[in-house]
Amino acid sequence: MQYKLVKEMVQDLYSRPNVFHLDVEQLRRESEKYGIKTEFGNYNFSSSVRNRSAWATVYFGSERVRTKKLNPYQKEIVKNLPLTLEKLRGYLKRAPFVCVERKMGQNSEFTPHCTAYVSIHRKDCIRIAYMWTALLFDPEPDKEPHLYLVQIPEWQERERQILVFPEEGVTFVLGSDYLGEIKKGFLRMAMWFAKERGMLGIHAGAKLLRAKDSSGKIKRYSMLLFGLSGTGKTTHSCHHHYLNEEGEGVEIIQDDVVFLKEDGSILGTEKGFFLKTDIDPENQPLIYRAATQKDTVLENVMVDYQGKVYFLDDTLTGNGRGVIQRTDLGKENITDSINSPPLSELDGMIIAFITRRNTVLPIVSKLTPEQGAAAFMLGESIETSASDPRRIGESVRVVGTNPFIVGDETEEGNIFYRILKKNEDKLQCYLLNTGGVGEIVEEDENGNKVVRQPVTRVEIKEMAYIIRDIARGVIKWQRDPIWGTETPRKVEGVN
Repeated sequence: MQYKLVKEMVQDLYSRPNVFHLDVEQLRRESEKYGIKTEFGNYNFSSSVRNRSAWATVYFGSERVRTKKLNPYQKEIVKNLPLTLEKLRGYLKRAPFVCVERKMGQNSEFTPHCTAYVSIHRKDCIRIAYMWTALLFDPEPDKEPHLYLVQIPEWQERERQILVFPEEGVTFVLGSDYLGEIKKGFLRMAMWFAKERGMLGIHAGAKLLRAKDSSGKIKRYSMLLFGLSGTGKTTHSCHHHYLNEEGEGVEIIQDDVVFLKEDGSILGTEKGFFLKTDIDPENQPLIYRAATQKDTVLENVMVDYQGKVYFLDDTLTGNGRGVIQRTDLGKENITDSINSPPLSELDGMIIAFITRRNTVLPIVSKLTPEQGAAAFMLGESIETSASDPRRIGESVRVVGTNPFIVGDETEEGNIFYRILKKNEDKLQCYLLNTGGVGEIVEEDENGNKVVRQPVTRVEIKEMAYIIRDIARGVIKWQRDPIWGTETPRKVEGVN
């Protein structure tokens, strides 16, 4: 199949009479007609689909990129692709669309130009385009590569599908109005193009830490936090870790996807963060402050008839979301840039793999580079409401904790290991378990899951203390005879 025709089909949309080019202010005004104004002066919107449709996502192209393991539904998508594209060709000429252009990243090396077309056959879906503009930067049309995504929420539910053509830089989202599809759709394509340019796109938060070591000297580290959705990646990417002694602090860079270079430098992607809204002010003070600002946009959060927001109420979904602005985390808590310098300009890098297990895995383990590479390849965690609400709590393994890898997963692992070994003298790797220990789950005679012994859970505050003391270098480690890693003898503030 000539996949280049797919790109031509999308590029042809730009000047069509059924495509409307609106600026951010116009999008905001039109979108707010379909939202609920909250007590904070921001707006909450509601979507029909409330999580990503990974089960209906297929990559097309050369042998390097195409999806190899297909479920029965995906096989039908592949079989029907010619017919689907023919239907699309006609529909793109008739349905009303808004076109929005944005720039991903802020650097001189790699800033993809992103063009989204969102169908407004359902008029309320204009909010998708509006919310997406809050995630990326104002466009600079001369930037490369050019990426395109078309989202048609009203496509038949029984034919829901996400068609990804990585080599062409084109994605179609059909039958879903979930914001996460357009956000991750562009990031997925960008990660592929970044890899082609010698970088590694990783599903990780990034920050800088300033911590006082045992001698009283302030040291500066970059930090990467790998984790699947719902594991605490954003929570700890946007936490101050109680680094509050003189000269200490955090500088938040990104919460989701960055591009890692061989010298340890990091290129950020977004100006806004798309975070889960199960937040409270005590444990997540920085996120809570940002989420209650007027320029935040909420999605599927519980808001009553008077506009009062209930962040911890999951009546509507366990995957309530909000787009916050990075700047609302507080000037004192963010970097001026969304990028991080090479390791030659820092005291080191701390890499944390965040998993969520409830059985026997230690709360924190210190890893060798080889163990770090293994943790990257295993990508162990559990399913959450953000990925597949039908399988919440089930074990899952995703290479790099990155469900958006295009191409050979072993290649990603080898690139990551090469970066670890090249910078071994400045890198530390850790495995953090934000779940707990001791849970025993059995099935009754009807096949229902029954918790025989509840989990002893690590609190957000306790994990923040652990990260603080890792940065300060004050934890005394001991070899774990079972796991072969190192575990702490004691961490101040942790039971």
